[in-house]
Amino acid sequence: MNATADQAIRFVLDGEVVGVSGLSPTTTVLEYLREHAHRTGTKEGCAEGDCGACTVVLGELDGDGVRYRAINSCIRFLPTLDGKELVTVESLADGERLHPVQQAMVDQHASQCGFCTPGFVMSLFALYQNEALYQHNEKPGRDAVVEALAGNLCRCTGYRPIIDAGCTMDGYASPARWSRSEAQSKPHVDALRNLRRDASLALPGFRAPHSVDELAATLDAAPDSLLLAGGTDVGLWVTKHLRELPPIVYIGEVAELQRIDVDKGALRIGAGVSLTDGWQAIVAKYPALAELAQRFASPPVRNSGTLVGNIANGSPIGDAMPALIALGAQIELRHGARTRTLPLEAFYQGYMKKDLARGEFVVAVTIPAPRTQQGIASYKLSKRIDQDISAVCAAFVLELDGDRVAEVCIAYGGMAAIPARAPRTEAVLRGHAWESATVERACAELAEDFKPLTDMRASAAYRLTGAQNLLRRFFLEQSAHQSALRTHAAEVSA
Repeated sequence: MNATADQAIRFVLDGEVVGVSGLSPTTTVLEYLREHAHRTGTKEGCAEGDCGACTVVLGELDGDGVRYRAINSCIRFLPTLDGKELVTVESLADGERLHPVQQAMVDQHASQCGFCTPGFVMSLFALYQNEALYQHNEKPGRDAVVEALAGNLCRCTGYRPIIDAGCTMDGYASPARWSRSEAQSKPHVDALRNLRRDASLALPGFRAPHSVDELAATLDAAPDSLLLAGGTDVGLWVTKHLRELPPIVYIGEVAELQRIDVDKGALRIGAGVSLTDGWQAIVAKYPALAELAQRFASPPVRNSGTLVGNIANGSPIGDAMPALIALGAQIELRHGARTRTLPLEAFYQGYMKKDLARGEFVVAVTIPAPRTQQGIASYKLSKRIDQDISAVCAAFVLELDGDRVAEVCIAYGGMAAIPARAPRTEAVLRGHAWESATVERACAELAEDFKPLTDMRASAAYRLTGAQNLLRRFFLEQSAHQSALRTHAAEVSA
């Protein structure tokens, strides 16, 4: 492949602009680092975004500064680095002087076999460079460190000293180039601004449109192209399935799709918005979904993947869909110049089958404004807390009129070929007393709404029992909440 200079992938690495051409567009960042740049500090453990050994950090323009986030290099395609800054474990030290994260790891004896250590270092580096955190003069505590490391596995079980390193890294002076002021300095920001393209990046088999109109026209002209957002699923098609992919159209450079808008309390989240930012906006409106957001994959996966990508993928075990369906979310689709909207629950027609024409794509998802009388919860059953796929994911939205159910919406993932509502169960609850007997009748009806399968994650019996117990849990929690509200009201009136 003979690429012109304009077709070179350009990014900043160690303060220098790097241009790469002649590689397949499905070359992963990890492959480039190890096989072409000969930076072997970044390791391959799983090649599917699960273990974190391949973690690197991306710097992207964010207003007048640079935002640094950890990603999995093993499933990220190289052309998506265009216009960004890449930071690897080799980037951190200044000669013999280690970065604070590295020095803390040494002093806390936090490396055992060492294979996973670079990934842990890079996840902690991303936390160290979290400008939003330090603008409020906060240092990361243990909870923040544990969350930052949720995507990194240590098979030597050495987590305690690694966490200690994260909690003490601020006690060391940083090399000048990685001081927070230097990382956010005007020359550093300008280096990324200078990489901005006037025209879209176009490589053989890869194109990155700059506008939603250009994206629509590109897909209309080549409807069998593969639409790429974060690549947290598509990356595995290459690394695990060894597929040859069709021409790729990347949405990461479409500015309109990176927006989160609020209109009369409703959230509109564009197709290019990361899971990290999308969930942050949702939780700000619906705090009851905080645990679901935290348990959704890992920070590096959330930093690369997109919320709409999870929706458009259509997996029956996608954790975002039950909650969004229960909240009454709608999606906006576009095909050429035509747009349409439909309820999210109507988008899914069968296993991995969606109401999506060739060349059509999801532009955004809109989530209605919260209503004060709603009781909301979403629960996830999986074999481990962090970074695990659900056996069952349930979501509930309840509105009471006194002690009776005025309206209810119940949706499950993992119970059928698609994420779906439980209409028979809802009907048993709607209009009836919110009490244990009603809920038990509703639990029995779940067996009519779903006939779950047995697979490697759970048996059919486990799934059904788990789904019923999650409804019981929701009843108990909401009943306790309503009781507390009545007690508070009585105390105020007294």
